[in-house]
Amino acid sequence: MQVSLAKGQGKLTVELNEARIMGVLLPVESIVAPDAAQELARALQHPTASRPLRERVKQGMRIAIVTSDITRPCPSRVLLPPVLAELEAAGIRRQDIVIAFALGCHRKHTQEEITALVGEDIARGYRCLDADAADMVLVGETSRGTPLDIFRPVAEADFRICLGNIEYHYFAGYSGGAKAIFPGVSTIRSIQANHRMMVEKGAATGQNDGNPVRKDIEELNAFLPVDFILNVVLGPKKEILHVAAGHYIEAHRQGCAFLDSLYKFPLDEAADIVLVSAGGFPKDINMYQAQKALDNARFAVRKGGVIILVASCPELYGSATFERWMKQADSPAWLLQEIARNFELGGHKAAAIALALEQATVLCVSDMPDEETKNMFFTPMPSVELALAEATRICGKNSRILVMPLGGSTLPVINH
Repeated sequence: MQVSLAKGQGKLTVELNEARIMGVLLPVESIVAPDAAQELARALQHPTASRPLRERVKQGMRIAIVTSDITRPCPSRVLLPPVLAELEAAGIRRQDIVIAFALGCHRKHTQEEITALVGEDIARGYRCLDADAADMVLVGETSRGTPLDIFRPVAEADFRICLGNIEYHYFAGYSGGAKAIFPGVSTIRSIQANHRMMVEKGAATGQNDGNPVRKDIEELNAFLPVDFILNVVLGPKKEILHVAAGHYIEAHRQGCAFLDSLYKFPLDEAADIVLVSAGGFPKDINMYQAQKALDNARFAVRKGGVIILVASCPELYGSATFERWMKQADSPAWLLQEIARNFELGGHKAAAIALALEQATVLCVSDMPDEETKNMFFTPMPSVELALAEATRICGKNSRILVMPLGGSTLPVINH
């Protein structure tokens, strides 16, 4: 069997013994994208566990709309117009609306980027603000002791609306929902307090129930209500496939279930060898991005098995903090111990890699220098064919292989 794997701007074709292949996991491509305007109208008219937006707000209310920053694929310029039309129909004045960008720990936008995100009319006609770490309000503390510092214009609003897209998140379970506000418009200290739970049981891709990170995020509502969400599930070409609107938990979970129907793959048993591609450029521009595919692959491989990661990574680490953590570690175990003791954003990526290395040996086919690959505790391999030969030597000639050509977008789950 021939399998095509993306690497950087190109593709690799690999011949595999069909008798050894457990499966090739590819997202559902047969779904036809609905008309985006009609799908948005449907969701806003019939929200989940909520009355329609125009029935929830009253004239004179101060409204905060929180949406994603430029590093996320959320189509804000498509989602905002129907939301603003709903508010206008309820008598809300433009001067009573603020649109806040969820920067998390990312840099601020240029004015050109804001215009690109929301469109010229909205950028000119509404207050559009980046979350500002110097203007935060402490609204409470979660049961786990996480301080909830929230951007003042959002904290002091009478009604809060969260926009976002739902995709897998490697320790919060999924993106979307209340995550737009916390950690989206919060401080580094709040983000770090929440993210330090990433190494705890239940903090895993595609898991909401029993996930300490997600539970901590959603405790925000007890202190600062998350009044309405509008989340989308996107296809491979960033087209809107589904819209979830309404209650911050119930609508979010409904959107997560739709995502799972496309991208989650139940397996009866773990593979000996997982051959995974990050999906090519830009998903493998650096290891900070490519790590997402490695994390998904670890759910499919047996303990002591092998993951073959195909990722170009011309920019190497992609984060100075991540690089520092990898270079100062003497073992993957040290990374996990240190992140629990001294959590640092950027270091959390190193800890995520350590979780994969706890499960399996990682052979890496990349464009990185061998020394850098070894710094990540991977074994550098010059080709997929040689990596498969080495994986077979480790796991045995009859070892079973699972292929994940789009590793960052596909989530395997072992049935127990």
